Amino acid sequence: MLLTLSGYADALVKSKYTNTNDVSQINNYLQYSDKFSSSGQPTKEQFNALSKAKFKYIIYLAYSDNSTAIEHEDRLVSQLNMTYIQLAVDFKNPKPTDFETVAAVLKKSANVKTLLHCQVNFRASAFSFLYRVIYQDVPVKIAKQAMDKVWEPNPIWFKFMQKVMRQHHRTLKCDSCDWGSNEFLDDAK
Repeated sequence: MLLTLSGYADALVKSKYTNTNDVSQINNYLQYSDKFSSSGQPTKEQFNALSKAKFKYIIYLAYSDNSTAIEHEDRLVSQLNMTYIQLAVDFKNPKPTDFETVAAVLKKSANVKTLLHCQVNFRASAFSFLYRVIYQDVPVKIAKQAMDKVWEPNPIWFKFMQKVMRQHHRTLKCDSCDWGSNEFLDDAK
């Protein structure tokens, strides 16, 4: 009897940490609202969980030849009755037009559950930050707190974010925001 209970306890502990039906277990998963989340690369099993959780749009921001990409992700997502959209954003050269394209899709999918993802949630969390601040009027401080759970944008991404914000007559500045060494980058360029 003790062995049975011990095995049961081990199974409970193991399932707590390996529950593939829990979307919050996706790498660097951030839920911004009941309709909008971002993450790193989900596994095949986690795409099943996203479908069961009633996600309707999966937007992928990286190249499909990435070493951690899921082979045939587009087909898998479609077979799970979710809409798959891919916009390959060059990590070393993100463009404002990349953001505007994604923002248009996010606006169109605003009333259904949508996951914006890349490999580790760097691209996706930066795009989510911009979308939330520009189109959902989330304060910079609040949007940055979410992004800080994943990363501090490097100088390339910080400058990209500055440029997009300027195009929308906004700024990354906020009284209590710490952008690290990026704070010394010229906001006018």
